[in-house]
Amino acid sequence: MPVGAGDIGLNVWVENGDVLFYLGKSGAFDENNTLLKLGRVRLNISPNPFQGVTFRQELLLEKGQVVIAGQSNGVKAELLLWVDVHAPNVHVELKTDKKVELVATYENWRYKDLYPQKKENNANSWKWAPPKPVVTHRDSISAISNGLLFFHQNKPETAFDIVVGQQKLESVKDSLFNPLYPLISGGILRGQHMLFDGYHHGRYLDTDFMGWRLKSKKASTIHRLQATLLVRQAAELTDWKKEVEQQVEAWSTLRQVKQKAEKWWSNFWSRSYIAINPSAENTTDAAWQVGRNYQLFRYMLACNAYGEYPTKFNGGLFTYDPSRVESSFTFTPDFRNWGGGTHTAQNQRLVYWPMLKSGDFDMMEAQFKFYQRIQRNAEWRSKVYWGHAGASFTEQLENFGLPNPAEYNWKRPQDFDPGLEYNAWLEYQWDTVLEFCMMMLETHNYGGQSIKGYLPFVESCIRFFDEHYQYRARQRGSKILDQDGHLVFYPGSSAETYKMAYNASTTIAALQQVTKRMLALPAQDLEEKQRAYFESFLKKIPPLPTRTLDGKAMLAPAQVWARINNTEAPQLYPVFPWGIYGVGLPNIELARNTYWHDPDVQKFRSHVGWKQDNIFAARLGLTVEAKRLTLLKLCNADRRFPTFWGPGFDWVPDHNWGGSGMIGLQEMLLQTVDSQILLFPAWPEGWDVDFKLHAGRQTTVSGKLRNGKLIELQVFPVERKSDVVNMLEEKEYNM
Repeated sequence: MPVGAGDIGLNVWVENGDVLFYLGKSGAFDENNTLLKLGRVRLNISPNPFQGVTFRQELLLEKGQVVIAGQSNGVKAELLLWVDVHAPNVHVELKTDKKVELVATYENWRYKDLYPQKKENNANSWKWAPPKPVVTHRDSISAISNGLLFFHQNKPETAFDIVVGQQKLESVKDSLFNPLYPLISGGILRGQHMLFDGYHHGRYLDTDFMGWRLKSKKASTIHRLQATLLVRQAAELTDWKKEVEQQVEAWSTLRQVKQKAEKWWSNFWSRSYIAINPSAENTTDAAWQVGRNYQLFRYMLACNAYGEYPTKFNGGLFTYDPSRVESSFTFTPDFRNWGGGTHTAQNQRLVYWPMLKSGDFDMMEAQFKFYQRIQRNAEWRSKVYWGHAGASFTEQLENFGLPNPAEYNWKRPQDFDPGLEYNAWLEYQWDTVLEFCMMMLETHNYGGQSIKGYLPFVESCIRFFDEHYQYRARQRGSKILDQDGHLVFYPGSSAETYKMAYNASTTIAALQQVTKRMLALPAQDLEEKQRAYFESFLKKIPPLPTRTLDGKAMLAPAQVWARINNTEAPQLYPVFPWGIYGVGLPNIELARNTYWHDPDVQKFRSHVGWKQDNIFAARLGLTVEAKRLTLLKLCNADRRFPTFWGPGFDWVPDHNWGGSGMIGLQEMLLQTVDSQILLFPAWPEGWDVDFKLHAGRQTTVSGKLRNGKLIELQVFPVERKSDVVNMLEEKEYNM
């Protein structure tokens, strides 16, 4: 079971009577940019109450806690495991009806240097092309008063230094943001009335480890354990140690700390929910599972609500032993496919879009700060390589804003543009950052957050396209615009699929919508000079490409392209995320023709992983199709915990699988068009629902649907209730 809060995630399970959990923490990157686990904790109780048939392990979703209860060997026990929302502390509370002894063992597989080989390097920045032999350097673990201190301190040379050299940016290296050095990741494990009791070597599944034991001083009916985790850039180890000590919570404050954390979870659940067939007694009901799994996955996202780094699409904080995902991957628990510090925006976006309608605006800041930290590095790329302004963000970039070195490619033609990835999938794919620009702007529309701090970032991203494609045009000829006064976005890329594209629809739709949103800002947020610039730029964006196939007009992925490299459907991105076509919008048949009759869209259709056909279907009011895909997308995973989907195209748990499922379900239930709020635009017959979602203009909508009738509706602010359109009663509404 996953349990977590703040920016800590634990995998918790019971095995042979022992309670085990992995420690996951946002931002714990090593020199190779692997996102490290900070160890594993094993709890053994003697006599052991968890070895008999009377046993229960339950996730208390409303409190963010796991309770493990059992009775065996003459002892009845209850163990509570939870994470503080407001401080980086993991708490274990054990209560028994008879006195027992507790042994807590901190298990670490990085007690010595490790040498990952071949596919194991998919967990770091090197992937299939390490420039030299890779070493995962050992951690430091030692006994302290009442506990253990453990940490990984990065060496001075990291992936950052090697990538800067590879990509010919040494001249500006001192001006670049470097998140990997000096970085220290680790913590303290401390028990109340516990002492260090030695260490031992062992093996769990595929990996040797060393275990450091804490043992209770004497048998008792109450035991407490606390793990305090800290990831921080600190030039001096003494400073890091001092800070982690300051984060340790006193045992006497435990009750108040827990009450504060439980209140946070209560508020979290009250601000948004979707419960399908809530009165159903049969939990095997497929529709009920869809609603339950929506809630479970939202909970998993909330476990990294306040991380320094966003929730990773390829497992978040909840990855675990890789051979349990792929039997041949006999690697350490640090493994995940597609990198630890590597950011794949095409996947990440699906993790963060659903947070708007769920009202989780505070959880989006980690993703936005990620981009703001690396903005200057992206601007240096444009300046050094091409001599123009604007932030150049590639697909598959590192947490310091430069392209992943394996995807950038070490074997490049000598005269190849150093600003480009030499990569058939990723070349010229710049536009995914614009989805995060729109999310930044939408946090004001949905939640009233101030967005002034994000506007320089958005402007820099737009300027890149303006100035870069003028630069490209000058390389080709004497004119920078086409005969209609439009920029020519060539070479480009429509997602990763349509390559060497001319005027990719993903780029055009994104630039149109983000620029229009910037122009809609109030006068106090946008200076007249800026407004004039965006008005001029909007006129230079070409129209969305369309085409006719078998007599049917439809959206095109680009005007022209050279080849197909992946299996996405970017011709439908004007439907989602850009909202140019859909229920209640003009020319919906153009988009529906694309969904049903574009041969590539049909061939690529799926519910797996990052596929978003369920979202397209919902946005287009295709109720039967949306239901079919959502039942596939949000059904129970093929694992013991129902929302550990994957691996799909990525890893387990697949967070872009869960995110795309959340978005699709939200869109089936509620969509907005201008000032209108459309309820049930693609909602199936026979699905009762209790819901609360957020809409634009800082609106919340909650209600209950029973037997196809809306029996309860609350809208805040109340004057927005007149904007609500119940689509179940408006069958002819733009259908």
